[in-house]
Amino acid sequence: MAHAAQIKIPATYLRGGTSKGVFFRLQDLPQSCQVPGTARDKLFMRVIGSPDPYSAHIDGMGGATSSTSKCVILSKSSQPDHDVDYLYGQVSIDKAFVDWSGNCGNLSTAAGAFAIHAGLVDPSRIPQNGTCVVRIWQANIQKTIIAHVPVTNGQVQETGDFELDGVTFPAAEIVLEFLDPSDDGEEGGSMFPTGNLVDDLEVPGVGTFKATMISAGIPTVFVNAEDIGYQGTELREAINGDPLQLARFEQIRVAGALRMGLIKTAEEALTRQHTPKIAFVSPAKSYQASSGKTVEAGEVDLLVRALSMGKLHHAMMGTCAVAIGTAAAVPGTLVNLAAGGGEREAVRFGHPSGTLRVGAEAKLVDGEWTVTKAIMSRSARILMEGWVRVPGDAF
Repeated sequence: MAHAAQIKIPATYLRGGTSKGVFFRLQDLPQSCQVPGTARDKLFMRVIGSPDPYSAHIDGMGGATSSTSKCVILSKSSQPDHDVDYLYGQVSIDKAFVDWSGNCGNLSTAAGAFAIHAGLVDPSRIPQNGTCVVRIWQANIQKTIIAHVPVTNGQVQETGDFELDGVTFPAAEIVLEFLDPSDDGEEGGSMFPTGNLVDDLEVPGVGTFKATMISAGIPTVFVNAEDIGYQGTELREAINGDPLQLARFEQIRVAGALRMGLIKTAEEALTRQHTPKIAFVSPAKSYQASSGKTVEAGEVDLLVRALSMGKLHHAMMGTCAVAIGTAAAVPGTLVNLAAGGGEREAVRFGHPSGTLRVGAEAKLVDGEWTVTKAIMSRSARILMEGWVRVPGDAF
């Protein structure tokens, strides 16, 4: 019996922040995958190794976690005053779909570096030594991201001494600016889609919880740790091994998605796992991070734990960090109150792998809160480059 031979597609495997993904130039994809649709989704699922009932991704490039089941497409930008268009696909691990509803803040770092590596930035804009400012159009959410990428001898400087909790080895620092990160698309123009800084969120069969629901970086539902029976110091093992608690988090997430207007029916949440995120916050406490080091209460302003694709994240999603920084800058949100309240332009929070600092510029305009910019530092590194192979009939 004849079977289709494998084909090879130029690809680059990169770490960006605390995530990894398979990066493609749009022009290198098979013709049928250069446009959105079933063929592209099937290709990305086969590249990653999904859907996988074993949740192991043995037969693909994925790592069987939300942080490592990602594909990215870059192309020269279709937008004025931008260098590249960056499109991100979150590949489900055990189900047959790719979620295009949001961005990955961590891989935004790698997008800036890859744009230079892949020849998508005008050479005249790349200094011989210094910093290349890469202007990224985030196509999923129609937003601008500015990546400040270090360059040495005309090439991206990847090695360095910048340390990022959740990443084992140091690398070169890349500063990211998320411009106007509040999502003014489908959520109707407000950073707080419900019109409130804090709501009573009713979750059928579970209870009613205080919640801050914000669209900044990525739509996120914040609840207080103590209201759902946690300390805020938990690591992945305490939650991801408890199916009942994961199901409860999903119920809270679905209720938040409905309240924010992201979905019209609870059933729609099954095909929108990437957004919104759900996170729980608590005042600063000392705890032992997953690396074994102690994070002292005095080192952080608050603690935050967030779930991605149904599991507690090992560190913090970059886009969720933007939401944290933005919410912390608005007096009266649950995030702001957990950090001690008042006005602030930056916050350092504790997550399962350590700490992270994020800044945000928020202001009240005509009775509506808006954020003009969120800033944080990450790093990126090419892990492998060449071709990825998939069966020719996979898509």
